[in-house]
Amino acid sequence: MKIVIITVGSLGDTAPFIGLGARLRAAGHDVAVAAQASFEGPIRDAGLEFRKMPGDIRADLASEMGQKLHKASSWLKAFPATLWLAEKILSELAEGIVAAAEGAELLIVHRIALMHGHLVANAMKVPCLVLELFPSGLAPTGEFLPAGFGPTSLGGWGNRAVYQLMRASAGKSKKYIASLEEFQTKFGLPRVDPATLYERMDSEQWPIYHAFSPSVVPRPADWREGLEVIGYFWPVRPRQWEPPAQIVDFLGSGPPPVFIGFGSLVPDEAGRLSELVTKAVRQAKVRAIVQAGWGNLQANGGDDILAIGSVPHDWLFPKMAAVVHAAGAGVTAAGLRAGVPAIPVPAMNDQPFWADRLVKLGVSPGAIRFQKLSAERLAFFIGQAITQPTHRSAALSLAERIRTEDGAGRIVQVVSAIDDGRVTAA
Repeated sequence: MKIVIITVGSLGDTAPFIGLGARLRAAGHDVAVAAQASFEGPIRDAGLEFRKMPGDIRADLASEMGQKLHKASSWLKAFPATLWLAEKILSELAEGIVAAAEGAELLIVHRIALMHGHLVANAMKVPCLVLELFPSGLAPTGEFLPAGFGPTSLGGWGNRAVYQLMRASAGKSKKYIASLEEFQTKFGLPRVDPATLYERMDSEQWPIYHAFSPSVVPRPADWREGLEVIGYFWPVRPRQWEPPAQIVDFLGSGPPPVFIGFGSLVPDEAGRLSELVTKAVRQAKVRAIVQAGWGNLQANGGDDILAIGSVPHDWLFPKMAAVVHAAGAGVTAAGLRAGVPAIPVPAMNDQPFWADRLVKLGVSPGAIRFQKLSAERLAFFIGQAITQPTHRSAALSLAERIRTEDGAGRIVQVVSAIDDGRVTAA
């Protein structure tokens, strides 16, 4: 089949879909991934066709509104900036998704692209497969709130009420609805509002595949039929990649270091954050590998700290004593797969949800909200992570279970069934 994967967001949102695309390609399918321009290199390097989508999520996160996301101490305070970013992303989707989907025999869409992707797939008369990287409004449950709300629970009735409120409010954004109507008119698509889409999704029991581990978030008992938790999609290493000699030499020159990196966060205080990290490493008396990430985090010299750029986490993380990260879905998965203790430093969106899971699973001694990060707190939790053997034991045990799961393999099975006409997608 000719498969087009539509994905939106940061590297943590995109890399898993590149890994999925590589598995589908290995199964004999012709796969294109539609994403923003900054991800063209990794997509082509995986042997996949690249299709450009409008937008620049890194610039969005570095903007004034993006910084409000970094600095908000709760989802409620972050809501105006979250709404701004969602409206911007959806507007950009409308600009690029029709061209991106050209020639597809199957569309695979990230949740954010569901509305536009479903409309386009219907117009093209091709199936549309919906995938998700964390629990969201697509799958209401009384067991927990959508991951974007963090780990807070309002009880069974309260949690379900929030899902209903989210769905009801999906059509209240005048800017989004106007953009959606313009999109439908421009391409001659049928008028479908978000509320109707949710109703159809539930009544027709559309399959939605959640690409995280059931060992980390078990499938809720009250989910409807068609909602699955299938395991993670793993990113692929760049072809012909070799470990930089500088990193190999550093790893061999002493005990396992601690990894510190904040991935796709783009804080406006890179200098202060770099000094804070350096101070924490010194206080904890450990060696560290510090990854620049989108925030240009730097290490301030010394033989005990090595500054690095992009390195595959599946190669690096198993060699670490512990990993400090922002707890996005992708990096959380990579740390769990490696079987090493974690110190999550969540800032926004689903990050506090995953951070809480790491603590409850015993993999982490505690989480530090990015907005409250200090050298002293970071040093304390690094010390706890590497000196208390229960955290490594829990991490190793969980890693064994996660490695037996194959989320991408499940999607390969589903696509094969669609190709053979044995099942249908949305």
